[in-house]
Amino acid sequence: MSNSEPLVEVWRGDVLDCLHRGHAVISDASGEIRASWGDPDLVFLPRSASKMIQALPLVESGVAARIGLRPPHLALACASHIGATLQTDLAGAWLTGLGLGDDDYRCGPQEPRDIAARDQLIRDGAVPCQIHNACSGKHAGFLSLNQHFGGDPDYVDIDHPVQKAVAEAFEDLTGTSGLGWAIDGCSAPNFATTLHGMARAMARMAAGETGSQARNLASARLVAAMARHPEMVAGEGFACTELMRAMGGAATIKTGAEGVYVAILPGSGLGVAVKIEDGATRAAEAVIAALLVQLGVLDAEHPAAETRLTGPITNWRGIATGRYRVLL
Repeated sequence: MSNSEPLVEVWRGDVLDCLHRGHAVISDASGEIRASWGDPDLVFLPRSASKMIQALPLVESGVAARIGLRPPHLALACASHIGATLQTDLAGAWLTGLGLGDDDYRCGPQEPRDIAARDQLIRDGAVPCQIHNACSGKHAGFLSLNQHFGGDPDYVDIDHPVQKAVAEAFEDLTGTSGLGWAIDGCSAPNFATTLHGMARAMARMAAGETGSQARNLASARLVAAMARHPEMVAGEGFACTELMRAMGGAATIKTGAEGVYVAILPGSGLGVAVKIEDGATRAAEAVIAALLVQLGVLDAEHPAAETRLTGPITNWRGIATGRYRVLL
């Protein structure tokens, strides 16, 4: 990656202990860049930050309405959840309603990041299942769409109708194509775009300027569902959940692996995309929080914001050992 800028400093005492470099773009729906840091044309993989786009075919096809999916289901379809009971119970009921089970997933088993759920598995002598995977909600959406298409069971294949529908939505919203793709952690394809393209896609979802009424309505439903049900999008103690709660619906945000974050701001019709060069989640959280404060949708003094913006960083005894400084 080239032309990155210093974005987050990590201080331990009076010594600069770490420096995170990266890129960020704020765009409107027309593609006008309102502000940028680093390289707006950086080609990157948005990873799980693209889940709102991956869920669009589920909603705009009419499948979500036909099978009775409610806002919590739609939020879960966009989630990188922690495997908490309320999340896996909803995913399980969703699968049962489709007449499917855990073996129909193609995302792979994952140990829950939710401590209570993990400990319960241990007490029960059970092993993690695919439903505990952080992406099981997204894959429940894929399975629902696959039933509509009548496709074969391997819905994560790049040439499968489900992934072709996702690719069309992704290329249409970002305005980019042919930039490559890779297999994500959950085995589904993840399409590359530019940082500017991703920010513009988020702005188009924010402004309801996606090019069709069906896509506008689908976007609005997904964005609102995530804002109304942040507990489904990540989990207790995690930035997506805590920051969306702090903003009270003013913005919808989503993290992605390797230092990615995006934001959708319906009130202003703006979109934000962030990529940290070294992939550090703490830096991505600090930058997205700072940008949300700048854009007037997050109170810098809210505890959820302060934690990401400045820390403190504490050690195992609870002693404050360091702090963050965002350079925007």
